[in-house]
Amino acid sequence: MSITAEKKLELIGEFKKSDADTGSPEIQVAVLTHRITNLTEHLRANKKDHACRRGLLTLVARRRSLLNYISKQNEDQYKSLIEQLGIRK
Repeated sequence: MSITAEKKLELIGEFKKSDADTGSPEIQVAVLTHRITNLTEHLRANKKDHACRRGLLTLVARRRSLLNYISKQNEDQYKSLIEQLGIRK
């Protein structure tokens, strides 16, 4: 359910703005999206795992607040990030 170091480095490489960028909001949203996808698959198999469901809702809320921040900073970047990650809005 957690993200591997290799996958995290791959996401950082894909969404970074500069060479030293490791924690921009875009990268954080990409990592959260990957974790949300993994937890969603887990919950499809384990319907009664309510603790995991609560964690999933926490991650979704955190991603939503980051996406709101990005949309206020740069609307075009927000739209391209949503399209790139396949997030519906």
